[in-house]
Amino acid sequence: MRESVGRVLLLDDDELVLRSLKRLLSASGYLVGTYQSASELLACDDLDTADCIILDLGLPDSDGFHVQEALAAAGGSQSIVFLTGKGDIPASVRAMKAGAVDFLTKPVEAAALLEAVDVALQRARSRRETEEKKANVAMRIDRLTARETQVMHLVVSGLLNKQIAADLGTVEKTIKVHRGRMMSKLGVRTVADLVRLVSGAETMHGGIGPKSNYD
Repeated sequence: MRESVGRVLLLDDDELVLRSLKRLLSASGYLVGTYQSASELLACDDLDTADCIILDLGLPDSDGFHVQEALAAAGGSQSIVFLTGKGDIPASVRAMKAGAVDFLTKPVEAAALLEAVDVALQRARSRRETEEKKANVAMRIDRLTARETQVMHLVVSGLLNKQIAADLGTVEKTIKVHRGRMMSKLGVRTVADLVRLVSGAETMHGGIGPKSNYD
């Protein structure tokens, strides 16, 4: 069994192909689900936990590109590998530009397919880790009071406690309290760490502003 066990979903209208691929991937340690129509795959319960989806281009109710677009629109973290008997250069270029890990043609060598699936697994897990970090940062920032959020922005802009106090119409001692609580809630110890966290959050979420009500 491979060290990095993951979930792979197969979408192909050829039952013999599905059986063959499932045997190969299952023997390599992957959890495998098989589907013969796009609608069946897109409605399945395993979709959110899948690491890799292997797609054929020609399907009875859709095509692989439409499935790829539907998955991207849904914001899924799955990585896609195309495996088709109808591949050509324009199709492969389109698939790769849309984010596919690989574009393979049938019949495919086992080593080539397993290598593509391994890369897909790594990308999917990396994507999930990034999303988890984003969610964690957003949760920490959301715990701040309105005044702590204001202090955070002013600290990041380079102002000293005395300058922040003057800007907010309060005393330096109060700013020190807000600043200490803000740093503690965000889990940072230095201004440099704070700047990195806030910059990352703004990149992720398109900007974070002060809350409307003061505490």
